[in-house]
Amino acid sequence: MIERFSSGFHPFVLPFLVGMFFVLGYCLVGIFRILAQLPREDRLKFYLSLITPKTAWKNIRDIFCDCLLHVKLWRRNRLLGYMHSSIAFGWFMIILLGHIEVILFLPERIHLFYYPIFFNYFVAETDSTIQGSLLFFLMDFFLLVILSGITLAIIKRVRSRLFGMRRTTRQSLTNQVGLYALWAIFPLRLLAESFTAHISGGSFLTIPANWVFRQFLGNDLNMLPTWWAYSIVLGVFMVVLPFSRYMHIPAEMMLIPLRNAGLKLRGARKGFARIQVLSCPSCGVCIDACPMSVSKANLKDCTVYLTRQLRRGNERRIAEISDKCLLCGKCEALCQVGVEGPELRIALRSERKYALSPAFKEVHPAAPAATGAKVLYYGGCMSQLVPSLGRSVVSILEKAGVDYQWMDRDGGICCGRPMLTAGRLEEAERIVKKNTEAILASGAEVLLVSCPICYRMFREKYTLPGVKVVHYAAYFQQLLSEGALVAERSDLCYVYHDPCELGRGCGIYEEPRRLLGQLSGIAEAPKSRQESICCGGSLGSLSLSFAQREKMTRAALDNLYASKADAIATACPLCQWTFSRYADRPVRDIAEVVDACTHGKQNNP
Repeated sequence: MIERFSSGFHPFVLPFLVGMFFVLGYCLVGIFRILAQLPREDRLKFYLSLITPKTAWKNIRDIFCDCLLHVKLWRRNRLLGYMHSSIAFGWFMIILLGHIEVILFLPERIHLFYYPIFFNYFVAETDSTIQGSLLFFLMDFFLLVILSGITLAIIKRVRSRLFGMRRTTRQSLTNQVGLYALWAIFPLRLLAESFTAHISGGSFLTIPANWVFRQFLGNDLNMLPTWWAYSIVLGVFMVVLPFSRYMHIPAEMMLIPLRNAGLKLRGARKGFARIQVLSCPSCGVCIDACPMSVSKANLKDCTVYLTRQLRRGNERRIAEISDKCLLCGKCEALCQVGVEGPELRIALRSERKYALSPAFKEVHPAAPAATGAKVLYYGGCMSQLVPSLGRSVVSILEKAGVDYQWMDRDGGICCGRPMLTAGRLEEAERIVKKNTEAILASGAEVLLVSCPICYRMFREKYTLPGVKVVHYAAYFQQLLSEGALVAERSDLCYVYHDPCELGRGCGIYEEPRRLLGQLSGIAEAPKSRQESICCGGSLGSLSLSFAQREKMTRAALDNLYASKADAIATACPLCQWTFSRYADRPVRDIAEVVDACTHGKQNNP
């Protein structure tokens, strides 16, 4: 190949250069600001992770898989996965191939930022140069891949249900400008490279297009407007990028190493939280996932709109959205980026003062005496809603001959999670301290918990040396496997409802199913495990009315009814209580099922 222009420059590259330098400068300043906002220990942890081989390799792998190939989206919906990855990975490959072309044929021009992007304008193919044939083919191939992804993106804006999405986000003005610029970049590149294919070379896509164009437009000067248009839309896209949803492209590449360094959310507006907000791609997956979306009035209370309002600084809407959320965690579980929607809301709630400010300074739990029992059973506040749950747990323990003690039979204090989710962090810490003293004073080795809300709190926020926190599903299965309990199968078929705090919160999906499967038939709802629908009774929301919650509960019940099971089983007293208000078939806690379907070894005939 030879250069057509000895200067290696043309004014049409200026819009691209302006956009590129603007977005690079903006991102560099943003990176330094984010790092400066991190606590000193978090910055040190991040820097050390960059030079740790294992973490550095994980960063590269995750950026490649999540930012370019969109593996998480592929797992959820292949069409969505292909649409996103075809554009992201295809664009990456075109840029990479452009640099390879410059390195191979005109290495002295590699310092010119624009040269790999507009390579086909500045060079001409000679008869003796055939080395570029493979590169021409790959360029056309990846351009075709990108164009197919753009076509799918246009279809998705019109018919999102074809992609498994009932709803998509409403686009702001800057998002619309960025969207249409992105859609225009690659058709214009096809036109520009097709106009110059007879000079600079091409392949199966650009050469036929060149032949067609030359039948109608014989003048080579027609190529210049298309290169100008291509440069302008590139520049427009990069200038608008920091102020639109497309900021997620560079932001996610920073979020991944920060997350892999083990950083935790501190606050909701700066540092690690800020990069999460900027990483939200506004894809709208969380809208359908959110149980509140069953009501049209609540569509704009989903995480995608929270991150948008945080970018804008709209305090009224930020407060409204963060208070309304159920904190069920479904948005985070399905988010391709992993934006911690529930944690962001808790952090926002902690910034505000509500009408009630209990100090919890004089709370004294009824600390159980140290009886020497190895198992300490904590029922929790929610178990008071369903007294039969506590009775069933106690009956099972006694049938199995377990040496136990009931910590809060006659009253105690809450585990602290409701106070934590309300953003009252200091009060929650005081509760944790009081409960820790009571638990350690009991001398127990196992803390048995029947409420998933409490279980998550004990796992995540308590330090209990020498005490193992166990959920009752795992403990009862252990009793069955050891022979302390003997199972008698029921004729009923149950569908198991995954409680939010136990499933998405703690990752426990299989233990309750295995336990239930030993005692009865078991069916699966269409949406289960990570996609299980919140019962609507969650304590996470501070402002949802009972009427709004009823719609969510009925939607969750309809999902469970689709399994055609005889009865519903769950492992959460709050879920059982909520479902029982509207269900037209039995709703039982797993402990009740276990109690009804087992007897002790000593009673074995």
